This record gives sequence, C-alpha cells and structure tokens, in this order.
Amino acid sequence: MYGDYEKEDLVVEKTEDEKNIELIMSVIKAKRELDLANKNFETAEAGLVDYYVYQIKATKSKLDFLVNKARKKGISLNMIEELYFRKNQVG
Repeated sequence: MYGDYEKEDLVVEKTEDEKNIELIMSVIKAKRELDLANKNFETAEAGLVDYYVYQIKATKSKLDFLVNKARKKGISLNMIEELYFRKNQVG
C-alpha cells in the first residue's frame, strides 16, 4: 500500500563552491569535536577514560582525512578560517 504513492525527489548536484563550503564546515566541526573530546578526557572518571581515548583517536582520524581532502582541493587553513570568520561575522 505504501509503494503506491512514492514521491520522487529530484537530486540536485551541488556546485563546487557548495562542496568546498561543506568540506570547510566539516573541518571546523571535527576540530570542535576533537577539542571537546580532549577536554572531556582531562576530567573523565576512571570508567570513561577508554571511551574518550577512543573518541579522540576516531575524531583525529576524521579531522586528518578532512584536512588532507581540503589540501588536495587547494583549500588552506587560512582560507578555512577566513570563510568561517566571514560566515560568523567575527572580526
């Protein structure tokens, strides 16, 4: 019965600029996640130390992957920071 009224969504391809902005935002988000995991590790109780170590390693791997991908596209950290500050109207 549910298959009778399936709606088809049109897939819209993102522009290169949109993809770059999404990559930049992913780098910023991963950096925040890593900072938070490090802070949580510093104050973790004995039972959560292993969890935060795992979280730090996983997030660091994710951040390294994203940064390498950005470098291959010619996006530098300075560009990332500049776009972040522009978007958030800082400075």
